[in-house]
Parts: sequence; C-alpha cells; structure tokens
Amino acid sequence: MGEGNKGHAWALLPLVLFIALFLGIGIATGDFSNMPLNVAITITVIVALMMNRKEKFSKKIEIFTQGAGHSNIVLMVFIFILAGAFSTTAEKMGGVTSTVNLGLSLIPQNFIIVGLFIICMFVSISMGTSVGTIAALAPVGFGFSQATDISAMLAMGTVVGGAMFGDNLSMISDTTIAAVRTQKTKMSDKFKVNFWIVLPGAILTIIILFFLTNGVHVDHSKQYDYNLVKVIPYILVLVLAVIGVNVIVVLISGTILSGIIGLIDGSFNWKGLLTAISKGIIGMEDIAIIALLIGGLVGLIQHNGGVEWLLNFVKSKVKSKRGAEFGIASLVSVADIATANNTISIIMSGPLAKNIADEYEVDPRKSASLLDIFAGCFQGLLPYSPQLIAAAGVAGISPFSMMPYCIYSILLGICGILAIVFRFPRLKTK
Repeated sequence: MGEGNKGHAWALLPLVLFIALFLGIGIATGDFSNMPLNVAITITVIVALMMNRKEKFSKKIEIFTQGAGHSNIVLMVFIFILAGAFSTTAEKMGGVTSTVNLGLSLIPQNFIIVGLFIICMFVSISMGTSVGTIAALAPVGFGFSQATDISAMLAMGTVVGGAMFGDNLSMISDTTIAAVRTQKTKMSDKFKVNFWIVLPGAILTIIILFFLTNGVHVDHSKQYDYNLVKVIPYILVLVLAVIGVNVIVVLISGTILSGIIGLIDGSFNWKGLLTAISKGIIGMEDIAIIALLIGGLVGLIQHNGGVEWLLNFVKSKVKSKRGAEFGIASLVSVADIATANNTISIIMSGPLAKNIADEYEVDPRKSASLLDIFAGCFQGLLPYSPQLIAAAGVAGISPFSMMPYCIYSILLGICGILAIVFRFPRLKTK
C-alpha cells in the first residue's frame, strides 16, 4: 500500500479520469463506442504512471506489471482465451445455431429469457465462476436475441445477472471462500444467510424478465432446425459444471468435443478447426488486454494508497450496529469500484470489515454475506468489469448500454440494503 496508514485520495485520480473519459465522451457524443475501452484504459494507465514523482519510473513499471500479472488476472485471461476457442469452434460446428433453435422450438416464447436466466444461475452456482459462465453462455443468449425481438442488451444483462447469482452463492466461488475466511465463519452458515437475503431478488428478476418479454415475437413461419448431436458440447459443459469440474477443464472439454463433432460431420476439416480456434482466441485479445491493463492500473492505485484511503474513509463514518453493516457494505463496494475484481475487493476490505463487525457485534455470517453481496452487485454493474466487458464483446455492444438491463445485479444491491435496514434475517447467537 501507499505511505502512511491513511492512504492518499489523489491516488484515485486515474480511476476518476477513466470513468470521466469513458462516460463523459459517451454521453457528450451519444455513442459510447466513440471512446473505445482499450484507449480509455491506456490513457488512464499512462496518467497513473506519471503520478507519484517520489517513485522511480522503473519502480512504477514494476508495480504495474506485478498488478497485471496477478494470479487472478492471468487466470481470467486464460479463461477468456479458452472461452473464445470454445465459443468459435462450437459456432463453426453449428452448435450455437442448434442450441438456439432447440431453445426456440421447445421453450415457450414468453419463457426464453427466464429460462436463460435460470440456466445461467444453475451453471454459475455449480461452476463457481461468473466469468466462465458468461464466456460459455453469452453466445447462446446473443443467439436468442438475434432470432427474436429481444434486445441484445437485455439478453446479455440476463446472462450477467444469472452468472452473478451463482458467483455469489457457489461453495467453490473465490468470493465465497474469501468472505468466509476473512470473517471466520462456516461456508454452510454463510450460504444460508446469503441465500435468504438474495432469494427475493432472484424471484423478482424472474418476474420482471417474464413481463419484459411477455410479448416477445418468435417467427414461427421459419423452420428452426437443430441437430441434437451439435448440442452435446453445451450439454457436456453444463454437466461438467454441475458436478464441479474446474472451469478450465470444462472449456477445454467443450472445445475438443466441438472439434470432434465438426470433423466427423464435415462442418470443417483440420485446417478449418485450427482456424476456428485461432479466430476465437484472437477475438478475445482485446478483452484480455483490457483485463491486464486494469490489473496493472489497480496495482498502481493500491500502491499509491488510493484503496487504503477509501477503506479508512468509510470506516471513519461508522457509529452504530446498523451503521457498521452499511460500513461493511460500503467498504467492499468502494473497493470493488476501485479494482473491478470482487474477489480482490473482499480480500482487501475483509480484515477491516472483520474489525468493524467485532466492534459492533455484527454476526460473522451476516458480515460475510454482505461482503459477497455488495462485491457481486457492483461487479455485475461496472461497465469496466470483466463480466460486462466479456458479455458486451460477444454481442458487439457497449458495456454502458447493458447497465440498465443488469436487473439482478441491481436487485442484489437493493436486497442487501433492505437486509441491513430491516435486520434480516434474524440470526440466533451461536
């Protein structure tokens, strides 16, 4: 962290600049694509490197590269690469078309988006990663939007929402593990408390999605042909996720099976298969580069004391038990806004949150749940989070345009606030 134990507010300037550049130019021109995300983050990184004259430039470069090379960031990049290979191979083999057409043929048109949300919830809670879920299922969601009059923003927002539900509750999610460890509670206890807080949000999301797509039009004059064999890679991905197989193994398995099916049925030859894998990887390069740049930027902000200042500022405002719960929620929220990484934000704010919880007698089951809920809320809303960037990249839309359609992420935060205000659920002292 930065010098001193209070941190430095000026260290947050790059984050403010990034938001101002991306949001300001988008609003001013009416088109967020006028400020490409990779350009905005590159400018921001350059500014961050120019700050803190007390530090040698070579040292700042070292800090930047360490942040970009953080294990979570590198793993995320690898998942992006594998997801690109899987999605493009499955698409060229005809898997996406068959899966979408199967859904359009079997699922009542009013339940297409509701079904997509539930499937994403199920896969994410089993797989334990929102990024992996989005990478695997966003192409299917986009396919639904292309075949109906459902907007791409709503389809992608639905995928993100379902993915964040599972990420928040999964027993194998990094965020759950981080929240439980920092608050010194049991995973099963945290799950029960967390589940009852977010359940109303999930139910309300399903209801809202149903009414939003109640009049959705599916052209039944068209023949939605599908081949069940071509759907098998997605079924394999679902089954492997449900039984708890690592996301990397899941994506590699899906790619291999898609390739085998495509070679057997003549969808492509060996050269076509390798080209599809290559195109998929290349298609994820921009997202991967952005993830690396954001990781490096966060490393600089953290080193200069920006995150530390935010955490200490929030802690200084806590005065009561309810205030302590709001303080815990605020701690992890500002950390996630600063880092765009819900796992890192929980790890960073967790120790301070534990101090606050102990001082004001907040049940560790509740504090762990609040950390995970509010980190997930902002992670599923930030236009520069890997989740929104990945989903927007699949659909070719701006992450900002998705924000109003991330319904579950919004309701997740509201549920968390209501749980604090009404002290829900009522917990017995253990």
